[in-house]
Amino acid sequence: MADLEKIKKEYQDILNQLSDPELISNWDKFEELNKRKATLEKIVEKEEELTEIANRIEENSAILTSPEDVELASLAETETLQLREKEKTLREEIKKLLSEEENKYPNAIMVEIRAGAGGDEAALFAADLFKMYSRYAALQKWTLKTLDSNQNNVGGYKEIIFELKGSNVYPKMINEGGVHRVQRIPTTEKAGRIHTSTASVAVLPKPKKTEIKMSPADLKIDTYRSSGPGGQYVNKTDSAIRITHLPTGMVVTSQTERNQLSNKENALSILASRLLERQEEEASQKMGGKRNLQIGGAKRAEKIRTYNYPQDRITDHRIKKNFHNLEGLMDGKIDPLVEELMAAAKEEESTQA
Repeated sequence: MADLEKIKKEYQDILNQLSDPELISNWDKFEELNKRKATLEKIVEKEEELTEIANRIEENSAILTSPEDVELASLAETETLQLREKEKTLREEIKKLLSEEENKYPNAIMVEIRAGAGGDEAALFAADLFKMYSRYAALQKWTLKTLDSNQNNVGGYKEIIFELKGSNVYPKMINEGGVHRVQRIPTTEKAGRIHTSTASVAVLPKPKKTEIKMSPADLKIDTYRSSGPGGQYVNKTDSAIRITHLPTGMVVTSQTERNQLSNKENALSILASRLLERQEEEASQKMGGKRNLQIGGAKRAEKIRTYNYPQDRITDHRIKKNFHNLEGLMDGKIDPLVEELMAAAKEEESTQA
């Protein structure tokens, strides 16, 4: 359920921005703020009405505890019953509006992790990031489904793509997109030297069926044999799927499942998310770009975080903050970091909306 206090604070922030005389020169921002204000106003007004009802019920209670005027006490009792009914209705209406506010975000996302610079160590770091997000997802009670993966001989991932589904998954994960850098001594390093490797993370909203329409004529679908590390065959049938989106040239694959149908569904999910990302990037460019913490074309190449093992520290470069207990963070306990990023994103959104 969305936080009522945060909504009231956002509403007040918007009112303050709308009172700025210079805002009229930025008509797009003015319209966007007004639209958001109208949405939040419904919730705020009902909450204020609820407070007023509570005050009137309290006043009636005072009359009922000392009924010097029997007729007045009777009226107070009748009105209290009516107010209780209205209070119940208002609470349900607020609950519904808060639920709608929460559901403005998609409840499913796709996460892509790819090894960057650093060879096997980069692939191992990609696997560590996948483990971190997997354990975080378990703590959040989200469901995780692997859509595609490409593992190397040392147990790392050249690439892994997975879906996360659950409450607040989008606002909590959206700021994870970018280049993650690790500084540590690899297990294969005999001289004890610290190496620097990277892995990139992309976080894409999973579109609803009505958001992305794909014509079968636009898709070229091929099958091939699934393979694992070192060229070992996972199975002896052509169950892996490769889909080429002809209008854009995008190519996606999936080989995690044992049958073609499941792999085809996974590949289509990956393709739909990438097409939605492309649409949003094009729309963002037309509007002059979005806030820095949100996913965009540049975000895939932006170094956002460093994991320094010798110093037991994670540094997020966007908010310029350090977080210690690296072992606990890599075990999925990243909520303090996530909350800081969400707060920073909210603050930036209020000033750049």
